[in-house]
Formats: sequence, structure tokens, C-alpha cells
Amino acid sequence: MKKVAIFPGTFDPFTMGHHDIVQRSLNLFDEVIIGIGYNSTKKNRYFDIDMMVEKIESVYADDSKVKVIVYNELTSTLAKKHGAKFLIRGLRNTTDFEYENTISQMNRYLNEELETVFLITSPEFAAISSTVIREVHRYGGEVNEFLPYPI
Repeated sequence: MKKVAIFPGTFDPFTMGHHDIVQRSLNLFDEVIIGIGYNSTKKNRYFDIDMMVEKIESVYADDSKVKVIVYNELTSTLAKKHGAKFLIRGLRNTTDFEYENTISQMNRYLNEELETVFLITSPEFAAISSTVIREVHRYGGEVNEFLPYPI
């Protein structure tokens, strides 16, 4: 049976840390779906979602195992629709674990076939966050070395 995983997030923007998680996930799964979701707690995106889809698709243009989709529903529901039995989450620190653990348990409650797989961020990417990248970019700083595509 094909092992399908979803890597959900707002990806505003998709960073080198996210790219690292996808690359490592490809060793574990037959297909990785990068799901760009709308987060109801975040009012407005900084980077346009259509542009982000294009940028991420350009990174994986030569890899048929990676798909990029946009969704606006529960991640557990999205997983059922795509036959995904796994969610991929990257952890930079213990704070990430506390947050992700709670979400993981709710997803499991909503979809008992769904397993969350936590991957520890590679050390060289642990300090990168989308929030920091947005702030640096907003004030004119150079961010391309933190992204797997040019802005």
C-alpha cells in the first residue's frame, strides 16, 4: 500500500527548514503532499498564497513524489480525502513539541487512522522561522539564503 503523508502548514513563507523536512520525509513516504492551509488565528498572509504555491512547486518540479495543495478545512479531513495515513511535523525545540503534541492528539481523535510523525529539525535550520523571515523581509533585509527559491 502506498504511504502518503501530508506536511501541513501556512508556509508564510516556506523556508529551508521546511524544505529539509520534506527532503527527509521523501525517504520515509511514497508521496508527500505539502498542504498550505488557512489558519483562522492568522488574519492575513504576508506572502500571497498563489505565489507561495508557485515557488514551492518550482522547488519540487522534478520530483513526482511531491504535490502542493491549498486547503481550508481540518487537516484530519484533508488526510482522509487524500488517503494519507501520516502527518509530518518538524520540531525545532520543546516549545514546538508541546504545541504539536496537542494538535497531534486532536487529529488522532478526529481520524484514528492518522499518525503524526515528528522530525527534529536539522541543526543548521533550527533558528529559522517563517515569522522571523517575514520580519526581516518586511524591513528590507535579505532573506534568500533562508528560502529554497528566490524572492
